[in-house]
Amino acid sequence: MPEPIKIRATQQGEFTDIRILLQHPMETGRRKDVVTGKPVPAHFIRTFTVSAGDRLLIEGQLNTSVSKNPVFAFRARGLKAGETLVVRWEDNLGERRSDRTLVATG
Repeated sequence: MPEPIKIRATQQGEFTDIRILLQHPMETGRRKDVVTGKPVPAHFIRTFTVSAGDRLLIEGQLNTSVSKNPVFAFRARGLKAGETLVVRWEDNLGERRSDRTLVATG
């Protein structure tokens, strides 16, 4: 099973600062294994979403140009302390991960 998504959401006045760490190898398919010399297969996140309740806040597409364990930061308006944020991703091999956190007061 993929590593948990690390999410921090802190309300600062009318805005909520959201930081997300997607733990994933993000292999391009162009690197060779140093021991065997064989190509390491491509393995990268294709899509991710951030939602609060039934509201989709962020929808993104990634590709092989994104580094291992990418970190994203956003600001959202209209979230309240205690509200649940859900982050989901799916990669090119069909693996999926979904994690949630509560918006904290900053």
